[in-house]
Amino acid sequence: MISNQQTLHRPKEVTPDSQQKYVEALIERYNKRTKTSKQMTQAYRPVLADPRVSECFEPPTKEMCYLKEMCYLIVGKEARGSRIWDIDGNEYIDILMGFGANLLGHNPPFIKEALHEQLEKGIQLGPQSEFAGEVAELICQLTGMERVVFSNTGTEAVMTAIRLARAATKRPKIAVFSGSYHGHFDGTLVKVQTPENPHGVPMTTGTLPSMVEDVLVLDYGNPQSLETIKTYRDELAAVLVEPVQARRPDLQPKEFLQQLRQLTAESGIALIFDEMITGFRLHLGGAQAWFGVEADIATYGKIVGGGMPIGIIAGKAAYLDKIDGGMWDYGDASFPQVEKTFFAGTHCKHPLSIAAARAMLRYLKEQGPTLQEKLNQRTSQYVERLNVFFEASKMPIRMAHFGSYFGPIFTADAVPSEILMISLNLLRYHLFEKGIWIRDGSGFLSTAHTDEDIDCIIQAMTDSVTELQEVGFFPNYAT
Repeated sequence: MISNQQTLHRPKEVTPDSQQKYVEALIERYNKRTKTSKQMTQAYRPVLADPRVSECFEPPTKEMCYLKEMCYLIVGKEARGSRIWDIDGNEYIDILMGFGANLLGHNPPFIKEALHEQLEKGIQLGPQSEFAGEVAELICQLTGMERVVFSNTGTEAVMTAIRLARAATKRPKIAVFSGSYHGHFDGTLVKVQTPENPHGVPMTTGTLPSMVEDVLVLDYGNPQSLETIKTYRDELAAVLVEPVQARRPDLQPKEFLQQLRQLTAESGIALIFDEMITGFRLHLGGAQAWFGVEADIATYGKIVGGGMPIGIIAGKAAYLDKIDGGMWDYGDASFPQVEKTFFAGTHCKHPLSIAAARAMLRYLKEQGPTLQEKLNQRTSQYVERLNVFFEASKMPIRMAHFGSYFGPIFTADAVPSEILMISLNLLRYHLFEKGIWIRDGSGFLSTAHTDEDIDCIIQAMTDSVTELQEVGFFPNYAT
């Protein structure tokens, strides 16, 4: 049975029984529409451990066992432009866009051509990748960084950036901020003990306390965090920052970041920007150019790979020289003089990823800042249209955005109650049913999305919310 909480916010004719029948009908339609995805999920569950399948069990609501019949990933079969098709032949407008990797939409012709050309030449693991130097040069040109090293994933890039900072400064501690996500490396899977005690503790099982005992967890954008950094300045190797947190897109503390840059520079602390999402999205120069802050090290991925897996660590030579010992020349007595730290990986500089990155970066350089400026503006207009509807509908959420990324935030008077969590979960499945590919309300616009696509997304959102409100979901927070 659906919870009877907050019945005062429902129309009088709505009952828990009528809500349950409504949800049962939705489940039946959804299961029929995506039956092959559900069958495949069940068939391979004994052998395939997939954390994303169980995501819908995360909210602590009584009804998750009831809604579990919709708890499976839709299996994708094809993707082109702004659209994807599932294994059952259903078509969706995609606003997840590869978790932000597909700035230009799916399967851009010039990326496809670059991959085809590389496949014809083979996948040469062992020799230097033909275009690795050119890609590194393009990254330096666009970001203002001095040197680059390649990894396979964003998690590896962050892990390496931290190691470089510790190796260069000879200090043990790093500071991160609550609400940031830096991948699944044990050293960043950390949460704060208490607001009064910034020393981190593991956020998940399997991560040992010793892995995070040198990590401070601070409040992002809070001036008090700067005071904490001052207290530990002689022990801190780095401050790791997600310049705009994906979980809090409304928090964009430019002045705080500039003060943080000044403090870390004065203290000999490496400032690391995690630009997995912001890199090449906000601006060609990423969040550094957007906020007017020059980091010592920055990590990139997603957009750069053009859909292929890649991680990038870029930064000042004082840190990146720890990878290879620094500059030296042939024909003289020079040699690598910088003490190195360890770094390796079989698939780093994978020829396919490098080929895709080369094509992507050359395209972005050719387009100049106009591409991001136009896409940012379209996203701003999209968010504004949604917020006008949310406000008129007395919805307890608003959309915020940075660049072409957008995500929901609760309004000040909204309490994340059981009925609200169920409502948001049901909204996601409504949107799936109406042909909108989404995850948790957040997403990305790409250059492949047309005005018609955006109209369809907004219409689907409007229809879905209205329908759910008519059966008593989404509490009315109007005063």
